[in-house]
This record gives sequence, structure tokens and C-alpha cells, in this order.
Amino acid sequence: MSDPSSNLKCYLVGGAVRDHLLGLPETDRDWVVIGHDASEMIRLGFRQVGKDFPVFLHPLSGEEYALARRERKIASGYAGFSTDSNRDVTLEEDLSRRDLTINAIARDHEGMLIDPHNGQKDIEQRTLRHVSAAFTEDPLRVLRVARFAARYHSLGFKIAPETLYLMKEISASGELDSLSPERVWQETVSALSETAPAEFFRVLDACSALKHIFPEIAALQGIPQRADFHPEGDAYVHTLMVIEAAASLTSETRVRFSALVHDLGKALTPKNEWPRHIRHEQRGLSVINRLCDRLRIASEYRDIALLVSGQHLVMHRLTELRPETVLKLLNKLDAFRRPDRLSLFAMGCHADAQGRGDGSMISYPSSDLLKEYFRVANEIDLTKLHDAEISGEEKKIIVTQKRIEAITKYRNTVQTPKSA
Repeated sequence: MSDPSSNLKCYLVGGAVRDHLLGLPETDRDWVVIGHDASEMIRLGFRQVGKDFPVFLHPLSGEEYALARRERKIASGYAGFSTDSNRDVTLEEDLSRRDLTINAIARDHEGMLIDPHNGQKDIEQRTLRHVSAAFTEDPLRVLRVARFAARYHSLGFKIAPETLYLMKEISASGELDSLSPERVWQETVSALSETAPAEFFRVLDACSALKHIFPEIAALQGIPQRADFHPEGDAYVHTLMVIEAAASLTSETRVRFSALVHDLGKALTPKNEWPRHIRHEQRGLSVINRLCDRLRIASEYRDIALLVSGQHLVMHRLTELRPETVLKLLNKLDAFRRPDRLSLFAMGCHADAQGRGDGSMISYPSSDLLKEYFRVANEIDLTKLHDAEISGEEKKIIVTQKRIEAITKYRNTVQTPKSA
């Protein structure tokens, strides 16, 4: 089968061109098609997938080909646009509707770049800059720019002052309220996967969007902590440091999300108890649940976040715990049915221990110790119980006793280092 795209006037656009210019792999290869319509695309064998926009999949490569389009704002919100994908839409018109100059560069099949908005210069100067004043028409762009800031922070990218000003305008306009919960979470979990996820939240704060999108996180600002445990500053500063620590430990976004929300309960501490935060780990559970309900966050994220929030102080004291308390923790983690949770939980707690002071990498003995406690408790011989003529409750008591004995024996035969 011959390549049907050879019959099209099309250009590589967006992320692939940008990342190539940055010396990064071209991961997302998207194409814009000029001077054709949907019927021609279908006749050439492309499969239409876009409901709102004319987007097609290449029959061989699976890459996306979108008809060039114009956009016109007709209502509030990120979906309040009228689009036009007629054959007369030019490449320049299509590029002008894009968010940032670094995303508004096209490349033809010969390698020639079409760059009407000086995106190459902004790449060289490491600047995230809006394409036009139409930037303010789409509130989702606040989140997108924050996400790009998180992605390219390590490369030295900064947001242009005039772009940040427009982001503040969007935040003040109330347009952020039009964003669907699903879209906010989609951008957030993408940001959590980036190299510097904490930068996403710093940018949202800098443009006054954090208090609208994540009021639970913004509420941590100015909440004091004990200086002997948290010389880094308030609970918000600590939270960002814990996100950074989580990012240094793992790319797993469930762990990074747990880092984000692990101390939300500190915002509920009565002022007369400051700077101590007694039971903040339990107070935070209801806040996490409300946040997850509001943004419709999947249970796989919620579950780990609730465990890290509720049990991170217990985990920090693991070397001091009685065997019965260790087993209680393992049961709360549902570790014997869900052993995959152990590593996720341990990394979330490790991130909390590391995300303070100067944020330097630390060892976290509790992590390996918890896994060893689980191993010995899980390896007890239960074969005789299967055929025993005793009640389920009696079996449960015996299993508990055997697991406590196994943990006790291990605890007594190893030198347990002090927890962080």
C-alpha cells in the first residue's frame, strides 16, 4: 500500500518540531493538512477520530492528521469556540490559533521550517511566550503553560512576563471555573509526570490560579510548622519540596500525587495549636476525599494518597513499633492482598521525610524494613489451617498470632537502624 499522505499538502507541527529543535526525541508526530476536506481524507484511507475537530489517523503509521482550522470565540469557557476547517484555511492561520510560539512552528517534508511567530528564537532564549492576544480566550492554556513550565524547567525555560500577565487576567476573569473536572485532572496528572512537577503548582500560584483550581493546596500557604522538624518554612513550601523529593524517587504519578496531598490536614489545625499539627494526618483524609470527588480522580490515586496521608507518621517510627502495631499497619495497607501498595506507600513516606530542610537525598530505612516485615509475615505456613475444622474467626486469630510471631522473630534477629 502506498503512503496516502504523499497525496496531501501537509506539515509536521507542534511538539515533534519543538522537541527536535530542543534536541529531544520526536515523540508526538502530528500533522496539519492544508487545502483538503474530510471527504478526501476518508477517500485516501484515513480514519476520522475527532468528534469536535476533523482529526484523522494515518492508515499505516497511526499518526494524527488534522485539517487546518480557524477558531472564533463565541461563548465563555474553553469549549466556547466556533471552528472552521474549510479548504481555504492557510497554514499561517492554523499556526496563529496555537497557544505558545514554541508550539507554532511547522516543518515540511524537505525539512524547511515555517515559523511566523519566532518560536525558534523563543526556544533559543528558553522562553514560554503566547502567540497572540487570543491566548486569553481559552482558560485551559493557564494549565497548559504551567505544565510546559514543569516539563522544561530543567532546561531553563521561563514564562514571558507578558504571558504571565495574560494568565493572571484569565485567573481574575472567572473563566477557570468553566474548566471541566476531568480536564483539570488530565492536565494535573500530566504535569505530575513531568521532570519538575512542583513547578506546575508554583506557576499556578504565580498567576493567581492555584486558589481557584486547588484551594486545598493554596490553604497551606502561611501555615507554620515546628522549625526543628521543618526549617524549610510553611506547610506549602514543605509540600512542594515533598513533590520534588517524590519526583527524585520515582516517575510513578500515584506517589507524586500522594506527596501533593499528604499534609492537607495542616490547614485545618486550630491556630491555638500552631506550630504543632496533632492528628493532621487524620484531618487530611476528608480533604483528600473531597478533592478527589471534585476532580473525579480515580480510586488508584485516592487510595494511595489516603494511606500516605493517614499513616506517614506511623511509617516514620517503624523501627520503634511493637510487632502488633506493625501488623496493624500492614493490614491497613491491605498488603497481604495488595502487595504492590507497599512500594508506593513507602516511597510516598520517604518523600515526606526527604522534603524538608535543604531537600537533600536521604536514606529511608523504614522502606526496606517494612518490606522485610511483610515478607516474613507473608511466608508463615498456613497449610495445616486449610483442613482444620475451626471457624473462620478462629483461623483469623491464629494467622494474626503467627504473623506477629514472625515479625517479632525478625525484629529480634536483626539490628534495626533508626527511622528518618
